[in-house]
This record gives sequence, C-alpha cells and structure tokens, in this order.
Amino acid sequence: MSLLSSSVSPLSIQRSAISARACPRNRASTQLRLNVKSSYAASNVGEDFSSAPIDVVADVKTERVVVLGGNGFVGSAICKAAVSKGIEVVSLSRSGRPSYSDSWVDQVTWMAGDVFYARWDEVLVGATAVVSTLGGFGSDDQMKKINGEANILAIDAAKDFGIPKFILISVHDYNLPSFLLSSGYFTGKRRAEQEVLSKYPNSGVVLRPAFIYGKRRVDGFEIPLDLIGEPLERLLGATENFTKALNSLPASDLLLAPPVSVDDVAWAVINAVVDDDFFGVFTIEQIKEAASKIKSVSIL
Repeated sequence: MSLLSSSVSPLSIQRSAISARACPRNRASTQLRLNVKSSYAASNVGEDFSSAPIDVVADVKTERVVVLGGNGFVGSAICKAAVSKGIEVVSLSRSGRPSYSDSWVDQVTWMAGDVFYARWDEVLVGATAVVSTLGGFGSDDQMKKINGEANILAIDAAKDFGIPKFILISVHDYNLPSFLLSSGYFTGKRRAEQEVLSKYPNSGVVLRPAFIYGKRRVDGFEIPLDLIGEPLERLLGATENFTKALNSLPASDLLLAPPVSVDDVAWAVINAVVDDDFFGVFTIEQIKEAASKIKSVSIL
C-alpha cells in the first residue's frame, strides 16, 4: 500500500486595495491574493512534485454611490439606506453636511457645491453609480434649468467619467393632458429621462414616483407628511378595484395615483445600485416592488 504524505505551507494573505483615484473609470474593488505551496510524495513514486506558489486572485466588488442632492428630503433617505447596506456614500449638495446629528450622517462624505460648477474629477472619483434627486419649482425657466439642464449636465459628466450606472428620481405624469405636461417642471424631467436612457441604455434607471411622503425636515422643523401620505396610500390600495375605471380620465391620477413612502423610493434606488438587471423606467408599483425586494437582503 502506498502512503501519501502532504504538506501545505501557511497561507499568506495579501490584501491590496486598487486606488480609485488612479482608476476612476472602474468599479472600486479589493483584491485578495492567496499564495499556496504544496508538495506530495508517495512511496512508489520516484519524483517529488513541488508546485510553485499558486496565486488566487478574487475581486470583491464594493459600491461607491454619489448622491446629488443628498442633503434633501429624498436624498437623505437614499444616503441613510445606502449606509445601512454597507455602501460607501458621497453627497453633493449646495448646503453640504446637514445640521442634524443622526448616527448614519457621520458615515457619509458630504461635499458642498453646485452641480453647474462641480469639480467632477473630485466628486466622481471611484464611483460605481450616481443618483440624482435634483428637482424643484419656480418660474418656467428655473424649472427647466434645475429639472432638466442640471440633471443632463450630471448625466453627461458621469458618462464621460465612465461611471457605469445613473439613477434619476423623476416624477409620475399623473395622466395629465399634454398642454399641462409642457410646463418647465415636466419638460425638464422628461428631457433628463431621455438623456439617461440615451447615455445608459442598459444600466440607466428612471424612477417615477407620485407624491412622496415621510418626515421632511425644513429649517429645523419636521413636517410629518406621512400623516397624510400613509393613510391615503392604504385607502387607494383598498379601493383600487373600484377606481380602475376612472384611470383613463384626464388628470385622474392627481387624485388616484398612490403616494409613495420616501423609504420605498430610497430602497428602490439601492436595488438599482446593486442589481445590474434593474434598468429602464419604473412606475409607482414597480418602485414599491423593488423596495420590498431589497429591504430584507444583506449585501454586506
């Protein structure tokens, strides 16, 4: 009977982080290298087989998300959700770091700046996805600028820097007649949507929520929008079968479009960040489905 003896040298593990600054166009990753040296000898075998060190390289993908408007109502919810899933977060907003102190706030890199004057080489370094919550109301020209031009500028910058994914928070059209959709708010949003889908045909994400509710902080005060939105969402969900016949009426969704929790919007964004098969335009119900899918999933 031949005897087989084996010896495995201790594993030497060398971790080397790829510099995101040196390679801003690639996903951030960490390399794990294992050097294994083995020798085998049998009593009836004359040769001594000694292998050279075996290099096993494993890329452990990590996410680094840039949130435009991360200090706002929707943006802060996205930052908080991302941090809870172990995702590295950078926020760019004009006000920079928020004034309140929550535990997750310290885990975000806060940058103060205007999208129109941003130093993208600093903002986007190492990013794997960009999320834009940019939007607002005002004069027609102002709405076209912030809802459209600002987003388009950010989309083009992300594409130029090789960021693989862009996620845009847009808006439900509420079944409005075309002459109302010609306002600066909607035309700006739709122009931004077109830019995302054109520049990122296989990885761009457009979320179209209706009224977003939650606890909104404004000038140090907390506005409990959930006291309105949550009961209304339940009511419309319970009466959906009775109101379907009204959905075809112009502007019917001003009353019938279900509100969406700000947390559900945030979780849908996180799902878009981590799921490469999640792209395209997503409606209210699809946003809620995506949120439900990612909530209980560990991605650490």
